[in-house]
Amino acid sequence: MSKKKTNQTDTEQESPEVTQPQESQAAQVKAAPSHEELLEQEKDRYLRLFAEFENYKRRTSKERIELFKTASQDVMVAMLPILDDFDRALKELEKSDMAVFEGVTLINNKLNETLKQKGLSASETKAGEEFNADIHEAITQIPAPSEDLKGKIIEVIEKGYTLGDKIIRYPKVVIGQ
Repeated sequence: MSKKKTNQTDTEQESPEVTQPQESQAAQVKAAPSHEELLEQEKDRYLRLFAEFENYKRRTSKERIELFKTASQDVMVAMLPILDDFDRALKELEKSDMAVFEGVTLINNKLNETLKQKGLSASETKAGEEFNADIHEAITQIPAPSEDLKGKIIEVIEKGYTLGDKIIRYPKVVIGQ
């Protein structure tokens, strides 16, 4: 009888162990997502990845366009003193020989037109305009010759230039105090 008891005890001990893995497998099957849920998760992941890639393409395209617009900025900035010299020379030549003045004017116009085609444009700042610190650089203030010129531009010392939409040199101005 003692042997029977031992066998029964062994069988009783084994059966709870066998039922536990079966129950945990059933719980795992119930907890595991269905094929439809997995498909929805993958679709969502795909759409998010696709949207992220589209945003990346848009951003890099925009950056590339900006780079092309301002790629020649260094060359243009180096050309600005030459343009200033041309303007000074034209002022002086206007007082002297007209044939030389007309020749230099033609060269100056050709240079300005070529640079304009590349995106460079001079700012249209004139004496008497209201001073705006965002688009002008004040180099000095002098007493205003009249009351209506207080806070306004008295004289433009150096022209300002833009390359595309970007200001590459602010106009240097004298303002009335």
